[in-house]
Amino acid sequence: MQRTGHSFPASVLKSIRDRKKQKAKAAPSEATRPAGTLVASYNVHKCVGVDRKFDPERIGRVIREIGPDVIALQEADNRFGDRAGLLDLLRLELETGLVPVPVSGNGKGHGWHGNVLLFKRGIVRNVHQIKLPGLEPRGALVAEIDLDEKRTLRIIAAHLGLLRRSRSEQARVVLEIMNRPDEKPTLLLGDLNEWRLGNRSALNTLHTTFGPAPPAVPTFPSSLPLLSLDRIMANRHGMISTVEAHDTPLSRVASDHLPLTGFVHL
Repeated sequence: MQRTGHSFPASVLKSIRDRKKQKAKAAPSEATRPAGTLVASYNVHKCVGVDRKFDPERIGRVIREIGPDVIALQEADNRFGDRAGLLDLLRLELETGLVPVPVSGNGKGHGWHGNVLLFKRGIVRNVHQIKLPGLEPRGALVAEIDLDEKRTLRIIAAHLGLLRRSRSEQARVVLEIMNRPDEKPTLLLGDLNEWRLGNRSALNTLHTTFGPAPPAVPTFPSSLPLLSLDRIMANRHGMISTVEAHDTPLSRVASDHLPLTGFVHL
């Protein structure tokens, strides 16, 4: 496997150093957290933790720790069969105020190909369910949310494939969504399964619209994060700040990914 420059070793060393220094943290209070809309992306690994226990309630506790305004979840449904949803969304709404963006034709599932987008306040205007190409069943959920009377945000919640060629094709589909004439502030949230850089990377494909990605934040594996598989990207310079992994004792065991958080300024 060819590595580009020194990005992988540097990220490994930094992750190890930061983990040794880090203390457990709780979600910031409304009084202390930075200004802006708090968004997050979280691959919940079908609610199976690194201890191999299926525990949806534990995932809910991690989400409560984060306290997001908007969160994209991946692998929130069973992959096969009736693809039933795995979380107690009613309880999550009661405890956090988060409600799912509605999707159609999914039977018992929470979302679209395991992608669930939840938001705390605002009005959903448009929802599109995009089937992504590739050997694996992958998809993207696209929603436009009026956060208030003046601010509208388009969000693409996606989970890209494990195969490099599939990721490149899927990234091009995401760019086609972005090339629509009604261009507006847009976020891409999700597990992109891509830490590599260079011309063959799906990240390089996305840079043409989303620009240089924010600094890579390792989120996988959660017990000792080395790879930056999860991303929060925007099509406006300066729109995202304070991108970091939500690294707590609970999040280290609840899933094999750490949640990724950031603040959006419109």
